[in-house]
Amino acid sequence: MTDRQQQDTDRSAAPNRGNRRRIVVPVMVFGVCAVLFGLPTWTVVFAGAQWPAIVRVLGTVVAVGALLALPAAMYLGHRPGPEGRGKDAWARIGDVLLGVVWIAFVWSTLSLLLRLGLWLVGVDDPMRSRIVAATTAVVVVVLALWGHYEAMRTPRVRHTRVRIDRLGARFHGLKVVLVTDTHFGPLDRTVWSQRLTDAVNAVEPDVLAHVGDIADGSVDRRRRQAAPLESMRASAARVYVTGNHEYFGEAQEWLDHMETLGWNALHNRHLVLHRGEDALIIAGVDDATAKGSGATGHGADLDRALDGTDPSMPVLLLAHQPKQVADAARAGVDLQVSGHTHGGQIWPFSALVRLDQPVVHGLSRHGARTQLYTSRGSGFWGPPFRVFAPSEISVLTLVAG
Repeated sequence: MTDRQQQDTDRSAAPNRGNRRRIVVPVMVFGVCAVLFGLPTWTVVFAGAQWPAIVRVLGTVVAVGALLALPAAMYLGHRPGPEGRGKDAWARIGDVLLGVVWIAFVWSTLSLLLRLGLWLVGVDDPMRSRIVAATTAVVVVVLALWGHYEAMRTPRVRHTRVRIDRLGARFHGLKVVLVTDTHFGPLDRTVWSQRLTDAVNAVEPDVLAHVGDIADGSVDRRRRQAAPLESMRASAARVYVTGNHEYFGEAQEWLDHMETLGWNALHNRHLVLHRGEDALIIAGVDDATAKGSGATGHGADLDRALDGTDPSMPVLLLAHQPKQVADAARAGVDLQVSGHTHGGQIWPFSALVRLDQPVVHGLSRHGARTQLYTSRGSGFWGPPFRVFAPSEISVLTLVAG
């Protein structure tokens, strides 16, 4: 086959691949939604409970309506394109439906254990299925309400002591405060942002770090929610790196904006703190997705971030994703701080996060020297719920070795 014939074949195949994608993707989406909604509907409405016909009909109508609304609202609310209040309204609907149906699916699955237990002790249908249905419905409602409260509350302050052998004595007790994954988005959290700022200022940081995923949307759209960040105080430095969500299109815009708010945007670069003869390097790298995003001049580059530094000095590295610790360990970084995981956000999603990241939350050691602290994050993405994954303001007190 000649090159010209090969090119003609590739061009003719491209529309076919596009057509298949337009068919396969919606089928997969609706298939997943059918499973997510199907099990809770079967558990609560059917499954031997023998509810009156009107209950079964209303339950089916609600389930089908929600099943159709979820993908439509997620598409209209999160599709690429111009932002607006209408788009945010759709996003809020889709996010709430996604969170509620995930909680319902998980606890409907676990309700099978209750069904088995009742069967073993001799409880027959319809009483058995009605007990399971009522229990599942109550648990889902309670967890949804509690999870929303947890998502919207001021994050708890979590203290951790981190010993760094190379840290100079004059930096003993340095207080590094992490704020990450604020995800300012369709749900206006300006008041929450101000409460977060007040809570951060109350712990009096020496170094304040925002470790990415600042917002979902442009600076113009989320400017008011992010404005309180300008009032966050730190005695030595305020530093910021990008997360993966910035690379949906607004990374450089947010880097520039954080500079205008008085933060140091560590776009593959570093700064050095001095206390007498002791020094601490604070470096930052772009998110792991930056290089593949197409953003010009972006891509995690630890060598560039540490260029010109004294290799005998201790290094504090900001990198959004925990899995970036592999590069940090090879470079002999003393402490990497990350976010990204949200601690799973809605249990048991932490198990899925663990498939992609080496750590879900907390302090861990990697290699001979490198430690990693992974924050559960201060905000939330998408569904306004946190279930068994509380948000946090992470306060790391550095202890000199």
